[in-house]
Parts: sequence; structure tokens; C-alpha cells
Amino acid sequence: VARVEESGGGSAQVGGSLTLSCTSSGFIFDESDMAWWRQAPGKECEMVVGRTGNGQTFYADSVKGRFTVSQGKRKNTVFLQMNDLKLEDTAVYYCAADLPRWAVTGEFTTCQGGGRRGQGTQVTVSS
Repeated sequence: VARVEESGGGSAQVGGSLTLSCTSSGFIFDESDMAWWRQAPGKECEMVVGRTGNGQTFYADSVKGRFTVSQGKRKNTVFLQMNDLKLEDTAVYYCAADLPRWAVTGEFTTCQGGGRRGQGTQVTVSS
């Protein structure tokens, strides 16, 4: 069964960095449009960055210049490098794959398209 799993969450201070990983089973990310989503308590799920299977990326304005998505040498892994973390980055982060193209190109700021989503990993930023 195709699925994705996130890892790498944890705690960081304001201005710090964390790297999240998303590992797929049953498919590779060259074949899949995917996104990193996040949801903070009491807030709507928002798209952090969308990535097409051919590597095009679309970042939310709130993370541009701070977050970078990349594919690992093993094509079943995608990373989210998060630098200069802010308090408002605190959320559960999800990897979602097999999304329709329209859901990852930034037209929507919320989590759209269904797809395959992992269980999420908590990121907590403190001052």
C-alpha cells in the first residue's frame, strides 16, 4: 500500500532550524505532486509548500526565504529544511502526496486535494 511518513519534528528556539523528512513507500516523488501542510491548534490547515513531480516549488508567503523543500538522493524522500523559525511556525506538519496539480501550485493556501497524508510530526518553536 502506498503511503508516506514524516519524521524530524521536535523543538527549536526562535531563529533556530529543523529539518523534516517525508519518506514514501510504494512510489517515488518523481511521480507524485506533493505538499507540506501544517496545522496549528485552532487554525485551518495551510499549505507550506507545494512541489510537483518534476521539481517545481510553490511556497507560502509566510515561509518564503526561510523554508526549502528538496528531494533526497533516494527518490522516495523529500526534506523540508526550516530556518529562522518563528513562534508562528509551531504546528503539526504533514506530508501529503498524490495530490492533483492544482492543489500544489499555490492557488490555494489551505490543504486541498486529498491524496495520501502521513500522521504528522509536531514542530514547537519557543522563545
